[in-house]
Amino acid sequence: GRVRRRLLTEHGIEIAGGLGPLRGKIWRVGLMGHSSRDRLVLLLLGALETVLAGEGLRVERGAGVAAASRVLAASSAA
Repeated sequence: GRVRRRLLTEHGIEIAGGLGPLRGKIWRVGLMGHSSRDRLVLLLLGALETVLAGEGLRVERGAGVAAASRVLAASSAA
C-alpha cells in the first residue's frame, strides 16, 4: 500500500493492487492505449525504482529503465 500511495502522491502514477488470493502480493499496472507510450513506460519504471529505494529496498537505480530502453529500441528497429 505504501508503494502505491507514494507512486500516486509523489509521481502522479496510479497502479492497482492484486485481487482475491493475490491481494497484497502483486501490483497490477495498466499500460494500454495512450499509457503504453514508450516514454510513459520508462517514467513508470523510473518512479518505481525511486519509490522502492525510498522504502529501503536494494534497487540498482536505472537498471529497469536501461533494460526497458534496450528492449524498446530493439523493437522499434525491427
